[in-house]
Amino acid sequence: MSDNLAKVKHLIEEHRTIRGHVKLAGDSVTDQEALITLKGARSDWTTDRQEMLSEKQKKLQQAMNFLDEGLTNHFASEEEALPALLGGLLMQSLLVEHREIRRVLDDAKSIVTNTNLAGLSQEELVSKGSEIQQAVNSLCRLIEEHADKEDILLEMLRRVLTEKGRNNS
Repeated sequence: MSDNLAKVKHLIEEHRTIRGHVKLAGDSVTDQEALITLKGARSDWTTDRQEMLSEKQKKLQQAMNFLDEGLTNHFASEEEALPALLGGLLMQSLLVEHREIRRVLDDAKSIVTNTNLAGLSQEELVSKGSEIQQAVNSLCRLIEEHADKEDILLEMLRRVLTEKGRNNS
């Protein structure tokens, strides 16, 4: 029983870490959007501004890669630890959500990676920035909603396992 409790507590802690990665990805998009809509923006960007945008794009790619790695590890932990605790149907529901998150993450990473900012006009930069922001915001929202559901389940499991541990002592 204490082994299951330790697994549940570990998964709860992983949720906190993943939320940090989600925040990092979200903050990167906000910074990028702010750069794209700089006050006094012109249709012809200087080299310095183009370099700044490219650097922000790289930071967003890094944040998304950290998020991807964190989710991959976390999902593997959950998919190993939770089936025996949740049962078949509830676990299947979580797996459906995990696949959806992976799909949306892959789509968002593709948009960020395949967006070439060089030579774009101000209008095109704003459009691309908006597309990136929408993709990453949708991903962040999906992950947060999923984590909220799992947090409720994990807290319920933690309570039951703690109570059982007390009763068996």
